[in-house]
Amino acid sequence: MRTVLAGALGEDAHVAGVASFLRVAEEVGWRTVYLGPAVSIENFLSAIRQHNPDLVALSYRLTPETGEALLKRFIDSVQQAGFGEKRYLFGGTPPLAERARKLQFFERCFSGEEPLEEIIAYLKGELWQGTTERDFPQTFSERLAWKKPFPLIRHHYGRPTVEETVEGIREIAQARVLDVISLGIDQEAQENFFHPERQDPQRKGAGGVPVRSAEEYRALYQASRCGNYPLMRAYSGTDDQLKLAQLYVETFNNAWCATSIFWFNQLDRRGPLSLEESIRVHQELMRWHGEQKIPVEVNEPHHWGMRDAPDVIYVVTSFLSAYNAKTMGVKDYIAQYMFNSPAGLSDRMDLAKILACMELAERLAGNDFRIYRQSRTGLLSYPIDPDAARGHLAASVYLQMAVRPHIVHVVGATEAHHATTAKELIESVKIARRAIENALRGAPDMTADPVVQRRRDELVREAQVTLEAIKKLASEDVRDPWSDPATLASAVTVGILDAPHLKGSSIAEGQIVTRIIDSMCLSVNPQTGKPWSETERLAHLKLAD
Repeated sequence: MRTVLAGALGEDAHVAGVASFLRVAEEVGWRTVYLGPAVSIENFLSAIRQHNPDLVALSYRLTPETGEALLKRFIDSVQQAGFGEKRYLFGGTPPLAERARKLQFFERCFSGEEPLEEIIAYLKGELWQGTTERDFPQTFSERLAWKKPFPLIRHHYGRPTVEETVEGIREIAQARVLDVISLGIDQEAQENFFHPERQDPQRKGAGGVPVRSAEEYRALYQASRCGNYPLMRAYSGTDDQLKLAQLYVETFNNAWCATSIFWFNQLDRRGPLSLEESIRVHQELMRWHGEQKIPVEVNEPHHWGMRDAPDVIYVVTSFLSAYNAKTMGVKDYIAQYMFNSPAGLSDRMDLAKILACMELAERLAGNDFRIYRQSRTGLLSYPIDPDAARGHLAASVYLQMAVRPHIVHVVGATEAHHATTAKELIESVKIARRAIENALRGAPDMTADPVVQRRRDELVREAQVTLEAIKKLASEDVRDPWSDPATLASAVTVGILDAPHLKGSSIAEGQIVTRIIDSMCLSVNPQTGKPWSETERLAHLKLAD
């Protein structure tokens, strides 16, 4: 194992940067020797003699003039001691880092302005130029392995015009803070891309960038070919999904597919398909991407959570998402977990709900079905006040790190007020990155809280009751009810899967009543207003045996 020896030189007592660097070094496989603050040149030499390190890292964060003189004495001393052939690294303030580079002694000089990926690449011994696409992996699995132990960071972005979005993507890429740009396309692009005759000019730009041609998708992708060359992806459409999927792969190398089971159809009035037909199309989309070895995300459960469905239905639909992906032949599955949804949950109960989702879904994992966790802040949970929103973003991301996500989907702090601009996106991602780094330094294990564990176990038990009820809906000739479109559609139409915001729907029951009680979102008896179990709620539906 390679050894790195590090400390703050001379009279400098600032060691946060040194400690952070050593933590990253340990994560990527180095043995570390920490000398601490205010290490004299003599003590550095003694430690080099004792430990014979492969790399010596020193830091100095005080006056640049004093620091430059100290570095010159250090260089003279190590050369006289016969250690001049070793590898040396310097870290300090930008002015001193610039002076250190001119000494032409240190292998690298870090100023704190570098992206984390650059430091990781350096410690892994990988060539880092940071100027070409070859420096940045361009598939999900390769980028994730390259970024490890840090998660990939994703953000949604799409402005009302293609021109503004192109410029914003270029600005985001050059900022080097984001791994994945999720194109936010308008509703017309999702539903009527291949049907110009159905497009309504008055809806142009509603909800995202109004992409109307393959050339515009290519232009958006081309804008990302700079900086840290982020991956790009987009939500699946609500009509002609398979044709759009093929177009996405051809025009911007879609990093992974994002689809649903029950939504983006007549149920939520975001597409022309019936519920059952839409389920079949979503499944076919999963199957096609599985055949192409492209990861699939089924962003299902938070659609129920944002409609105030009880926690147990969130958990049930999370399991059904993973189950259907596996059944359709997906090998790399991205499980999206939206925290703060609905907004009234406490952090404790929110975490318990996500852990219940993980408990059920990850029972399906294996060599042929790999599950990657993606966390995000609740879209409807942000306060409008910008300062409060930034605080909420940081707190939410820190909580999310308890589930060790492979991807953190940052939701811009401005989203409660307006669609995020490129500048605001960069700011939000920087806030999130800091929360992530703080958590990875060593956060308390919030999942070990006995209150969280009890609620997790309770939700797992309750979810299994609901899943069994869905099974019983199936016809006798159905071999796999949990992936049968007719059975799944019936689960909505009879009210097993239901949400208060579906009231008035011509498809769903919309009769369920929920309340935030003791910081949990619970189903309650409509007559008494008191919480009831899934067994009691389902019995009230008078489902046929």
